[in-house]
Amino acid sequence: MVIKILGSGCSNCKKLEANVKEAVEKVGVDAEIVKVQDIKDIMAYGVMRTPAIVINEKVKMYGKVSSADEIVKFIQDEK
Repeated sequence: MVIKILGSGCSNCKKLEANVKEAVEKVGVDAEIVKVQDIKDIMAYGVMRTPAIVINEKVKMYGKVSSADEIVKFIQDEK
């Protein structure tokens, strides 16, 4: 499973990254976490507000910092 965090590296992006790592640990899934910071790459997903989460190339959320529990649900949907 590949989980991408789309964002410029702002404080919200860093918080989202921490929440993603926590969610991955909770679920116990083998996941590669990738940070995508290039604006052109972010826009290729149709995301206009960051931070965002992409799991297995599907945009799951954008424009807010999801909690670890919300991210767990996103991960479980993709298993």
